[in-house]
Amino acid sequence: MKKPLLTLFFSLTLSLIFSVFASGAEPAAASFFFLPEKDGFVQPYIGDCMPYYEDGVYYIYYLKEGGDSYRHSIYLATTTDFLTYTEYDEPILEASDTPAQDEWIGTGSVVKAEDTYYLFYTGHTDSDAFPCAETIMAAKGTSLTSFQKIEGWEITPDDSLNQKRDFRDPQGYYDEETGTIIFTVTASMDGVARILKYTVSKDLSQVTYDGIIFTDPIGKVYNLECSDTFRIGDTWYLTCSAQDDVLWYASSSEPYGPYSEPRHLDGPLFYAAKHVENEENSYMVGWARRSGSERDTRKVSEWAGNLLVQQIQQQPDGSLVLKPVEAITDQYTQVCPLLEEDSELILTSQEETVYNELAVTKESFLLEGNFQFEGEGDFGFAFDFKDGEEDYKLITISPQEQKLSLQFRGGSVTPAEESIQLSDGENYHFTYIQEDSVGVFYIEDLAAFTVRLYGVNDKSMFLFARDNQVSFSDLALYTIE
Repeated sequence: MKKPLLTLFFSLTLSLIFSVFASGAEPAAASFFFLPEKDGFVQPYIGDCMPYYEDGVYYIYYLKEGGDSYRHSIYLATTTDFLTYTEYDEPILEASDTPAQDEWIGTGSVVKAEDTYYLFYTGHTDSDAFPCAETIMAAKGTSLTSFQKIEGWEITPDDSLNQKRDFRDPQGYYDEETGTIIFTVTASMDGVARILKYTVSKDLSQVTYDGIIFTDPIGKVYNLECSDTFRIGDTWYLTCSAQDDVLWYASSSEPYGPYSEPRHLDGPLFYAAKHVENEENSYMVGWARRSGSERDTRKVSEWAGNLLVQQIQQQPDGSLVLKPVEAITDQYTQVCPLLEEDSELILTSQEETVYNELAVTKESFLLEGNFQFEGEGDFGFAFDFKDGEEDYKLITISPQEQKLSLQFRGGSVTPAEESIQLSDGENYHFTYIQEDSVGVFYIEDLAAFTVRLYGVNDKSMFLFARDNQVSFSDLALYTIE
């Protein structure tokens, strides 16, 4: 007997709801810069990510900071479009609550070797009862949402490293031709940051240390964290986040080097990003750094933050640049009027800073347009913070210093900056996306620069220039319908 249509509708709806909760996942939450759900009054944050793609779904494993997470246990959120995320309540892998090598968990990666899924991760201990502070450990599963730790299996630092403290972040891939799993691991040697390579049999019974493939490009950091390798076209890339520095990449014609001179992919507020790809595009998945307090106007330096995904664009010369995820920019379709009737503005300044009020910001908005300059002075975008010029928060473009910077207190404090190559007289297209306090400023084909701006929503946004003549054109502001 056929069920009445209304009864069938409620039956299917309840079935869907129960299946979602039975899987341990919360219904999808809409946020381009995802955060885990609050645990009471406590807001947890996204730490180092381990993205994995299969059958149209992105599995974003991450170290959860705060809330119900025990010592950076690994949690999971999934998405099909980077627009909405389904959050799993329970940890995928939990740190040990008794003395053990993995009393803290560090980042790693998910690898599928034929029919078996492995979750490789860092086991960290502060106990002197264990010979190594960090080792590479593993869990095993038959699905992407359930893993069991493999007792007794680990990779320990090679003796040639002369240290047993920093040895982490295994990023693995299964090589079908050889039937082996290839790892990159970050470690220091003689006080210099390195990236190492390992080869492991698919049943994990044999481990071979293949040596160093990359060394600290700036000579001042202790670890090149969250390394990753991938190919676009005929070029292989290595990415890593230099500890307390920025996201770097280097290229090669071979899978594991030798590599070219490394370059930046973003500033210091986009951290621990790793690559994931579907059948058409490649992305970097990381987190946007935050401040310890929303009232802090001196630094943006806390570990963990919002999830941030950016699309990778390969340039004709093989270099890489980050650009907005197209699915996100496509959501900004509601045109908002600017305070200026004309979408083309010219700011001319000698010594004093000139401001031109452009719009009132929304909680989520996209601003785009073009700029061209003729001098060496600073210019950019100012955001009202405490109703006074001396407290403005700035995204500053500095032709003289060839830098992008995030500045607080009217420009007297610089929490983040990034090098850039600009020429006077050239026309540059820009896109700026902000949701709540997270923003990313893009100069097309040239740069991505992540910022954190607390306390500026629903307040005035200005264009500014100092000792320069800057032309802005085709300015347009959009929100989500």
